[in-house]
Amino acid sequence: MKIVFHFDGGAALAEQLAAEGVTLCPESDEAALARLLPEVEVLWHVLKPVRAELIARAPRLKLVQKIGSGVNTIDVDACRARGIAVCNLPGTNSRAVAEMTLLLMLACLRRLRELDAAVRRPGGWREAWSLQERAGELGGRTVGLLGYGAVARLLVPMLEAIGARVRYWSRSAASASFETVLAQSDIVSLHLPLVPETERIVDPFRMKRGAILVNTARGALVDEARLAAALASGHLSAAGLDVFATEPIAPDHPLLALPNVVATPHLAWLTRETLERSVAAALENTKRLAAGLPLLHRVA
Repeated sequence: MKIVFHFDGGAALAEQLAAEGVTLCPESDEAALARLLPEVEVLWHVLKPVRAELIARAPRLKLVQKIGSGVNTIDVDACRARGIAVCNLPGTNSRAVAEMTLLLMLACLRRLRELDAAVRRPGGWREAWSLQERAGELGGRTVGLLGYGAVARLLVPMLEAIGARVRYWSRSAASASFETVLAQSDIVSLHLPLVPETERIVDPFRMKRGAILVNTARGALVDEARLAAALASGHLSAAGLDVFATEPIAPDHPLLALPNVVATPHLAWLTRETLERSVAAALENTKRLAAGLPLLHRVA
């Protein structure tokens, strides 16, 4: 069975996967993917969209295996029309995302980006001390979680151990209303799936003045133009962003020009441990496909 992992991994991962009969194809190498598509039967997908056009070039494709949970980057309808199974891996990256979310909260509160830049700048050591007038602690603050899946549930005990108060809202469970969580939290952290009902669901100007927004879910949950305006005006004090509406984000994007934005390139999920769990789970589903057994976590 021809299995392709569409991911920018390193040489060690490529060697490990080759031993399992999996070809590692970098997302950045369009020519390599074009050569592989006619024969591929199982595509392990990370972030680069799997659109109808790509699916049409893979006549033998039987399974699109999402490495992660969100399938908004897969044309599920096109797969369904061809009888191609779509599966995800809920939970394999939850701890990594939860820990990165906590890291972004702390980085925003302690002005980490600005402090790091100051230490590297001549004369910046003493200048940076004034930044602490705007720094704060997580303990004693109210953290609002929008979405209450595996990542949010892992975050709750972490936050409570630090001394934060936690509120949450999701479409299936809530400790407070959406508006209450958005308007009264010192930090709002996003953990919702991206579906038509949640696109741009967060208006930063409806958040508490001086609050912090953290997003490790999907960039399009937020109106980015209004987010940049809220950060520039001081309505929000900071944002920690691992995801953006268009990825990769353009280097000249207004958000990246703001000193109160801590940005990472959609890798909150990516740790050695996540990859180990994900590869093991994806191999299990691939074996099930070959054996004609029911697939795990099938979404279409």
